[in-house]
Amino acid sequence: MSIMLSCLPDGSGCRSAVRESFGRTGRPRAAMTSDPSEVPDLRQRDETDARLLRQVASGDREAFSQLYDRFSGPLYGAALQILRDAAEAQDVVHDAFVSLWEKAAAFETSRGSAFAWAMTLVRNRAIDRLRMRRRRTELLADSAPEDLGYAGDFHAFTGGDSAALDDNARLVRAAVATLPPEQQKALELAFFSGLTQEEIARKLREPLGTVKARIRRGLLKLREALAPKL
Repeated sequence: MSIMLSCLPDGSGCRSAVRESFGRTGRPRAAMTSDPSEVPDLRQRDETDARLLRQVASGDREAFSQLYDRFSGPLYGAALQILRDAAEAQDVVHDAFVSLWEKAAAFETSRGSAFAWAMTLVRNRAIDRLRMRRRRTELLADSAPEDLGYAGDFHAFTGGDSAALDDNARLVRAAVATLPPEQQKALELAFFSGLTQEEIARKLREPLGTVKARIRRGLLKLREALAPKL
């Protein structure tokens, strides 16, 4: 069934509409209208996708809804295979469709199919998420050595089911908001923007040692605030 999306001209309406198209199971309610292997003419399918994307570029909401129905299942499957996390896979697909709405006019058939472009958007975003995970782990290893007790505790808010992750993320953000501004900024850049300590130091124009100290002090305060809750 086609999903009608109430997209505003600037694409902002797509954000909630795409989000609502996922059910409680973590899978898109709509799937590709047909299996690619069952389509006798691959060129015809690609031409249809390209036509829909051109219509999306002109602000056609129905075309965007049809494109979602055609692409969402395979894109979600690819994101889930990379991330192994339903909530993150949903986020990646959601962001990819927002980009399709906003950048549809930039699509060129000479550079590949519309579906291949959408898949590239999803894979790139999924890989970026994996890199951010590693950076967070490395940050804790560098800034919170064993004496802070984070070696085992970090799994409490980076692993588990998606509902628990959402709850824990809210707790962490609330706790970060109570820190002094300089510690808050450093931790937000590290955990929520995925920057390394060196990148944070350059962005804030502060010595690396100062940034490391702020992150360490912030992590100590976070541990005290979150230990009873996580």
